[in-house]
Amino acid sequence: MPILYYVTHPQVQVDATVPVPEWGLSDVGRARAVAMLDQPWVGSIRRIVSSAERKAIETAEILASHVGLAVDVRERTHENDRSATGFLPPLEFEAVADEFFANPRKSVRGWERAMDAQHRIVSEVRAVLGTHDAGDIAIVGHGGVGTLLLLSLGGREISRDADQPAGGGNYFAYDIGVRHVIHGWRPIDRLEQP
Repeated sequence: MPILYYVTHPQVQVDATVPVPEWGLSDVGRARAVAMLDQPWVGSIRRIVSSAERKAIETAEILASHVGLAVDVRERTHENDRSATGFLPPLEFEAVADEFFANPRKSVRGWERAMDAQHRIVSEVRAVLGTHDAGDIAIVGHGGVGTLLLLSLGGREISRDADQPAGGGNYFAYDIGVRHVIHGWRPIDRLEQP
């Protein structure tokens, strides 16, 4: 059965003067994305979908170049909309993210509600899978909506308990045929030991 690999972009070049969706990968993030190419599942990918945010596209392009595929950019797979606050210092961001997950029906400081972001990413992934013929697929995106997707696929309520580890650059696997989460978040640049 085909497998969906949801991949989050790794570390970015933070610049408070640039809108967050336009941030690109940092040198560390780029190195981690290249290290991802050693993952055993990478060779099975037959389609690559990406958020339109620059950091996701850059990650997807590294993967696509390696496996000889084009990147299908899907606007609606973007991260939860945080444009109301723009850049927040790390400690403040984490506090607001905690509220975002804890109160999914509430817009926290003008952010897109978690329940709306979840509905959007789940709907978009269903649309992608509805047009996918065969083989494994990688969707490259973001930690917030990726966590919301993982929770939905696993039949769990919205919470931060399933959030990816800090720094990004993680992936989870989902069996499309039997509709089952194979595993939760794992780092893209660390091979699992047998």
